[in-house]
Amino acid sequence: MRNVHLRMGMLAGWLACLVVAAWAQEAPAANGTATAAATLRVSTLDEVKAEFDVVPCKNKERLQAVKALFERLGARPEDVTVADFKHVQNVVLSKPGTNNNAETIVIGAHYDKTADGCGAVDNWTGIVTLAHLYRTFKDYPLRKNVVFVAFGREEEGLIGSSAMTSKIKKEQATDYCAMINIDSLGIGVPQSLDNVSSPTLTKLTEALAKELELPFAHARIEKASSDSATFLQKKIPAITIHGLTSEWPNILHSKNDNPAKVNFSSVVAGYRLAAALLARVDESDCQAFREGKDKNKDKDKESKEKKESK
Repeated sequence: MRNVHLRMGMLAGWLACLVVAAWAQEAPAANGTATAAATLRVSTLDEVKAEFDVVPCKNKERLQAVKALFERLGARPEDVTVADFKHVQNVVLSKPGTNNNAETIVIGAHYDKTADGCGAVDNWTGIVTLAHLYRTFKDYPLRKNVVFVAFGREEEGLIGSSAMTSKIKKEQATDYCAMINIDSLGIGVPQSLDNVSSPTLTKLTEALAKELELPFAHARIEKASSDSATFLQKKIPAITIHGLTSEWPNILHSKNDNPAKVNFSSVVAGYRLAAALLARVDESDCQAFREGKDKNKDKDKESKEKKESK
């Protein structure tokens, strides 16, 4: 997390039932079939915990470690791409939706760290969550396109996410239904970083947490930002989910940010909540989470396009 100081239909409802049933390691698809093409692979606490046996503590090691993690969790090497901008590299995996249109959900986490510590909380927890979400939904036929992105150089000013959003043209922004950002789980309960999160997505996330019987809280860290902010600037609904407490200044961006500080139950809770949120957004209208005037503009644009096509 960059700091200036130095939320159901079939699938989501099924996920809620799965949580209550202790999130079996592997579960059938929502329609009850067990075909390989419609399987949700749900990660366990032990599996998530194992990802912290070795945490890359040097920035130069992180990009390759991210790629290796995705491949170990089922991604084909050729599907793990590096979006190479002039000044930053993002690791990207794209999952096409069954609707065969441009509607897209972005789910991301930054992989870089500050000079001090191993960056286990900030933000290897986000990368582990992102990779396990990829494995969970990899073989499930989601409706919308989903782009999984590990952003580079977040700590230096949201550079990776800014590079990505700079390529989104104004007329393309409405194709982006939501952006879900995971940053610094592993200390406390899942929370929304309200100052860089859409109220609509925050409200949905809180409702989903209640359904899943997961703890949830709100926090505003006014001198902090995260990669959801660059999507909000493009008027794309976005949320940052974190798991910090008042102790975060003693851990983040310091030598104390190491695997021993990670509460693995916190990471798993964040993973489960993000999975349910992704499922709900996938089955919702793409414009459902836009705010006020932006939502009305999008409806007017959609109505105009329909009239022109007749």
